[in-house]
Amino acid sequence: MRHTISALVQNKPGVLAAMAHVFERHDINIRSISCGETEREDVSRMIICVEAGDEKVGAVTREIESLGFVLGLEDLSDRDLMDRELVMIKVRITPASVSQILQIFEVFRANVIDMGNETISAELAAPQGKVAGLIRTLAPHGIQSLSRTGLIALSRGDG
Repeated sequence: MRHTISALVQNKPGVLAAMAHVFERHDINIRSISCGETEREDVSRMIICVEAGDEKVGAVTREIESLGFVLGLEDLSDRDLMDRELVMIKVRITPASVSQILQIFEVFRANVIDMGNETISAELAAPQGKVAGLIRTLAPHGIQSLSRTGLIALSRGDG
């Protein structure tokens, strides 16, 4: 099962490595991890996405909650959440393919950020499924390179 874990942690050196090490000890692969400052510069929010069973994730979250630098932890998997991922993607172009690729960007609401003689680059911030759809749609045109941020998420509503 896919789990999206949100952790509020102290913003200090070594925290990211220590968190990743806990997942390694439990033999859980991290699909994506993103971390950045919150509204407080001394606190960061980590969003960690994993594919693992509920028991394994439960054991990991219990261990993480006991770490001194963890201020709060929440498994968002069963919650209604807002999620986004940023992708920057560079695609090969030819005179014949430019208009079709631009139409694909328009359909997905991706923004063109650079254009050369042989490539065009765009960015998209969207739910992971939409990002994956853009990548699948552009693959036949020849993706030269791409970079994804990993998921960021917050629970919906007042909770």
